Amino acid sequence: ISGGGFHDYPFQAKVLVDSVSKVLPVDWTVAIQGGRGTTGKQPLLENPGWAKGFDIVVHNQCFADTTDEALIQRITSAQRGGPAAIVIHCAMHTYRASTADTWREFLGVTTKRHTKAHNISVKVAAKDHPIMKGFKEDWVTPVDELYVIDKFWPNSQALATAVSPEDQKEYPLVWVSDYGGSRVFGTTLGHGNDTWNDPVFQDLLGRAFKWALKRE
Repeated sequence: ISGGGFHDYPFQAKVLVDSVSKVLPVDWTVAIQGGRGTTGKQPLLENPGWAKGFDIVVHNQCFADTTDEALIQRITSAQRGGPAAIVIHCAMHTYRASTADTWREFLGVTTKRHTKAHNISVKVAAKDHPIMKGFKEDWVTPVDELYVIDKFWPNSQALATAVSPEDQKEYPLVWVSDYGGSRVFGTTLGHGNDTWNDPVFQDLLGRAFKWALKRE
């Protein structure tokens, strides 16, 4: 599920499909909806039963100024104990203007801002986790944004972190979470096409997809 401003969502969707297809056979439904602004209607999500029939949902949208709590409840209610989920980059700032924490609990993190774009040195924090076993330990990303995590929710586990060059604090940038029994994988990486073109990032997506579906 994609849409919103600031990112090349058609390109990212193609990379996601191609990358994951190297490790698992997947029957994809790709919905890029809602326009290019910070608010927008996504027809797929208007139906309360929108998630039925899906084993996993990837949220890679950017609608920071949408505050429709009924919509947020409709999404999260379907995800709690429902299909596995992967949440990428600006999904963390989607519904940022909402005063409720409904969406943030699902994500496993609370964040409302990011650093200036830079090459991010990634530190593996959970080497024994199935997603990170054998993962590149000295990865420096293409120019990307490090999201400032204000709250790391209790059911979340950091898999990789990075230190902000602005406040010198260490923040999770790859994590997993449990949402009512459903597996959730999240990463704040993925701003520009250079990151999506990076084989290490593509490898991370494939690993995450397998783990979320318990195929690790």
